[in-house]
Amino acid sequence: MSVVRALVPELREPARRLVATGRIRAEVDAELYRAAVRGRRQLTDFFRSELGWELEIAESAELVRLHKRRADVPAERGPRLRRDGRDAHLAPKDVLALVALVCEQLWRRPRMSLRELMQAIAQVCASEAPTGGLPQFRIVATDGTGKSEARTSRLNLVDALRLLVAEGSISVDADLERIAGQDDGDLVVSASRERLAMKFSSLSPTLLGLDGVDPERHVTVLSADVLADDTAAHDEPTVDDRRLLALRRLVDDPAADPLDDRAPMPYLHTPAGRERALEVVAALGFATTARRDWWEITDPSGIGTLVDFPNGRRNERQAALALLDALTLRPEPRAVLGIAEVVALFERVRTTLPRWAAAYEHRLPALARAAAAELVAVGLLVPLHHDIWEPTPGVHLWRIKVQQTAVQLTEEPTDR
Repeated sequence: MSVVRALVPELREPARRLVATGRIRAEVDAELYRAAVRGRRQLTDFFRSELGWELEIAESAELVRLHKRRADVPAERGPRLRRDGRDAHLAPKDVLALVALVCEQLWRRPRMSLRELMQAIAQVCASEAPTGGLPQFRIVATDGTGKSEARTSRLNLVDALRLLVAEGSISVDADLERIAGQDDGDLVVSASRERLAMKFSSLSPTLLGLDGVDPERHVTVLSADVLADDTAAHDEPTVDDRRLLALRRLVDDPAADPLDDRAPMPYLHTPAGRERALEVVAALGFATTARRDWWEITDPSGIGTLVDFPNGRRNERQAALALLDALTLRPEPRAVLGIAEVVALFERVRTTLPRWAAAYEHRLPALARAAAAELVAVGLLVPLHHDIWEPTPGVHLWRIKVQQTAVQLTEEPTDR
């Protein structure tokens, strides 16, 4: 069995940050950036050998980038947006398409005004939209385009710029929030070509020939390291394929089900697979709770994994904890869970603590959905249909203790 390339302690924090965000920027995390540059060889070898991921360090761009490829991309994972103070939600497809178009235009011309950028993108979309290659992007109200459509196009572009600014690919010289509320506002957008070149992990869709590949195979093809022969597309996965699939889930997700491996002996059930998985997770500084039917991975430092909901200062996270506690007390903890059962639980809680979650007093279904979303995010619930979930074996790993202090009883509830 191969020996895991362990990480020295000073590289564990940069490695966890790369797992969590995919990048380290010098202007944001100077210490982590310097540590990653100093330990580039060890980090590169670790990610390549244990996870099949490529690490790229461009000192000219002051950026460390981990290109994470997964053929089983989580459907709920992706860039999130906030508008008007509302909860963050996944960016829609139109915004993601605009992200790519903005990068394309700024690659050609790294400094543009917002108006110039809108006009350039509108021209590209106008030529491709009739054939369905790109979405419509109309920025001027005409006889066929209302003001609301033009404003939606502008807001979608501003959202795309927000995502690119947040990840450090571009910069702007004015407040995007203010520009979003002005139909005639303008600003200057600047980009680093070095950072744009490091943004995308996949090979060119043109080289991959996606037009000739069934849509359900697009993610697998995009996640491939090299161009593969089509004849090998349906071969049985090798032991190394199964190893990469299992380890990527362990380090990239808060929980993993060993039985997702459909082989007669799942990789994480083999002595060699279990040992290697534990060594890789420990090398990153994660803590592991392993059962035969469930692995749960947490980051004690709070950098790497998604399991942070037990810090229940918000009503939604307190509700998630109350729901998790109730799940383990059901006669059948793994039985399907409907929203009516969750609402009934919160009604009983409010009978004992009338002031708890007062902001949700007349909309407990919204609180139920928010609590379920917290548990879905950490792998403890799986959504089946609208307002219906299935608990995972991970619910058996948690024990909840409720403390009712004077501060809690008098604390003004929040609605965030």
